[in-house]
Amino acid sequence: MRIIPIASGKGGVGKSLIAANLAIAFARLGKRVVLADLDLGASNLHLVLGYQSPKKGIGLYINNPQGDFSDIIVDTEIPGLRFIPGDNEIPGTANLKTPQRKALVKQLLALETDTDILILDLGAGSHQSVLDFFLLSGQGIIISAPMVTAVLNAYIFLKNVSFRLMYTLFLKGTRAYDYLDQMRQEGSGPRKLYIPQIAAEIKRIDPVAYAKFKAHFDRFHPRLIMNLLEDPKDADVAMKIRRSCEEYLDLHIEHLGVIYRDSIQDVALSSRLPVIIYKPQSMIAQAIYRIADKILQSDEDKFSFTEEEINGSFQEAGAEAETDFENKMDYVEDLLHSGALSQGDLVETIKSQQFEISKLKKENNFLKFKLTAAITQGFKP
Repeated sequence: MRIIPIASGKGGVGKSLIAANLAIAFARLGKRVVLADLDLGASNLHLVLGYQSPKKGIGLYINNPQGDFSDIIVDTEIPGLRFIPGDNEIPGTANLKTPQRKALVKQLLALETDTDILILDLGAGSHQSVLDFFLLSGQGIIISAPMVTAVLNAYIFLKNVSFRLMYTLFLKGTRAYDYLDQMRQEGSGPRKLYIPQIAAEIKRIDPVAYAKFKAHFDRFHPRLIMNLLEDPKDADVAMKIRRSCEEYLDLHIEHLGVIYRDSIQDVALSSRLPVIIYKPQSMIAQAIYRIADKILQSDEDKFSFTEEEINGSFQEAGAEAETDFENKMDYVEDLLHSGALSQGDLVETIKSQQFEISKLKKENNFLKFKLTAAITQGFKP
């Protein structure tokens, strides 16, 4: 069973939309798929699939672990796709205790007897439960968008999950654990935490722990999807995440592809249909199928990628951004000529984009203010 955790550093980047539509794409490509809503405390994946609020969800199992887990698995109208709803009605589901998390993981892993692909739609941010669920696979997917905050939080998420991997491997009382804990405490001040330097020191003081970490970290190979693009140049920001991961985390990520912002997604949601079903020929749907094909064609047991292969994935994503943008412009032009898109619609679209640009400017100015304040207080980046 191939496990695909899907996470994001912040909300609002389309994580759940991508998870749901990817699940449908895999099912339509002949795979037996289970889609689990693990965005506990803010579960809304059922809405993307077009379902009413479920009566049973993961919260029910968490509060009654002796019950039958299969009772909360829903057969969807899409052949090959089953769904495990989340639960935001039962208090405490967003903050799972360790025994609860382990029990849930055990049930999820037991699905392998009749499941080809298990997709985990995780909560936004870096809660410990989210990090642990993400680490169930060495090939989890991080969703980002071109906005400055989204890019920054995608990197922070990958940094947190990398350090979480360290903490799960080093036993308390060992020199490696004590050193890492010391660095973590100092990292809350002016000193930053960089994995290459920390790993080098652990290799010196605790070679056994280092060897264990190295073996696991080499099998950690996250993948990136850039969503909500407006322009081909937006795809370039993926390189910022890549460079930061390589320099500060010694982490090499692969680029799965890009997806442009398309108002058809909003229409699909209001129609209570996933966009891949509502309009399978749309740019979003075609991008989803393209990403699904890449995942299926990849080797799920391959974790070591050459620099050439990683470069190739980023170059391919850049080429897709150019091609999709041209297709998007042709599509808009066709709609104008056919009368399906009025000048009023075009004006509203431009206004919406101007509003988004205004939000981005405010975010950028806020980050500049925070950076200036940090520098003024003696913070060294």
